Amino acid sequence: MSDINGLYQELTEKLKQVSLLGSCAGVLGWDEQTCLPPGGVEHRANQLSLLAGMVHERATSPRIGELLSSLEKSGQITPDGDDDRSANVREARRSYDRSVKLPRRLVEELSRVTSLGQQAWIEARKKSNFAEFLPWLEQIVTLKREQATVLATGDGPAYDALLDEFETGATTATVKAVFDPLRVELVQLAAAIRDSGRTPRTDVLKRSYPVDLQKSFAIDAAKKIGFSFEDGRLDVAAHPFCSGMGPGDCRLTTRYDEHDFPQAFFGVMHEAGHGIYEQGLDRTAYGMPLGETVSLGIHESQSRMWENFVGRSYAFWEHFYAPLQKTFPKALKGVSIDEFYAAINTVGSSFIRVESDEVTYNLHIMLRFEMEQQLISGKLKCKDVPEAWNTQFENDFGLKVPNDSLGCMQDIHWSGGLIGYFPTYALGNMYAAQFFVHAEKELGDLNAMFCQGKFEPLKKWLNEKIHKPGKRYTPQELLFHVTGERLSPTPLIQHLTKKFSALYGL
Repeated sequence: MSDINGLYQELTEKLKQVSLLGSCAGVLGWDEQTCLPPGGVEHRANQLSLLAGMVHERATSPRIGELLSSLEKSGQITPDGDDDRSANVREARRSYDRSVKLPRRLVEELSRVTSLGQQAWIEARKKSNFAEFLPWLEQIVTLKREQATVLATGDGPAYDALLDEFETGATTATVKAVFDPLRVELVQLAAAIRDSGRTPRTDVLKRSYPVDLQKSFAIDAAKKIGFSFEDGRLDVAAHPFCSGMGPGDCRLTTRYDEHDFPQAFFGVMHEAGHGIYEQGLDRTAYGMPLGETVSLGIHESQSRMWENFVGRSYAFWEHFYAPLQKTFPKALKGVSIDEFYAAINTVGSSFIRVESDEVTYNLHIMLRFEMEQQLISGKLKCKDVPEAWNTQFENDFGLKVPNDSLGCMQDIHWSGGLIGYFPTYALGNMYAAQFFVHAEKELGDLNAMFCQGKFEPLKKWLNEKIHKPGKRYTPQELLFHVTGERLSPTPLIQHLTKKFSALYGL
């Protein structure tokens, strides 16, 4: 037993070192998106490339492989066990086996090119100049194809290997199995809403909302739902994100527009949901799988739950609308809570994914999911992305894309090499619906709690059920463990149908 304890302790220390080094890269990445001077872009890319190589070297150390093998052969670690040691060793093995397939050269080059590519994307997007970004996209897609080829297993498409990086166990086929029926229902619901004849007024959201007051109000709301600013902060970035650096350091970003209140507020609610997950992890397990988030789909379920199921609910604004009117008396003078609620839940075709409504949001994701598969398979050339995007977007949304900034260049993900990431957003919406239904079964009427400003019961439930287990389970195992159900689009469809039928008189 003592030998096993010693081996396990050594593994723990080595994995923590990998996580600590990776968190250093995380701080540099956050700094790059928030306050790096333009002149430092190339130097930062070199810094991040060096760190990526160092992290990869430590993570793929032969000694870690030896430790894992010894522990697995000990008879005290079971592959299917959910005790702490078995779970940590099992997930560490999964990560190790994946990492050792990747040559350090590829890891470093991906880091360098995506760092430069993200900065190129920022500048090209400002000018809506896809041609300026194209050389970087071509390099990134080439590198991601190489990564997919190295990691591919079985007879499935190479894209599966990239998808698995963000959502363990997911494949193109399993994602399509839930996306296809969801698309049918969403298209029908969106059509019914368009034909309803109701058009909520949204001009009230475009009035003057001073940025400093937006920030203070959003921070107060984030605190109220449970995000700790003792262990976090809020900054500005071109594309909102959340970075969990480690215990006690979680950073949110958003972007402000004086004449677009929902953009920053719901951006903060969304990222605070991510942050609450990061802050809810077991700090004592930092560096080990049990101290890590399960997947990006589960992560997204937390952000979308707080943004939509809570933040866009009528009950939430029964508590927050009076303070909002007090904060912005001119903008909201004479605007009832019913009018405001209808405005923030307006359904309509939108060019920008992050500003789209709950009904059409997943259609944005499905478009990207299909294009990513084509990019990796080679069916779609990078130079043809704008034309393909615009054609498909018009088919799906009935809108002609006026420029690439409102089209294929709106998201940062491809410039960062995050191909395979997008599907997790829609998966997250489905997870969120199932988790929310089950939380209400166990806790009682959540909306009754929200209108009284009581968000702690839901937060504690999520902490206990979703956050603290870390990677003890795969995404699908966690869903089943918490709800007793497999992933299904039905709860999300029911949520959307009930909510928007009431709003639009369907």
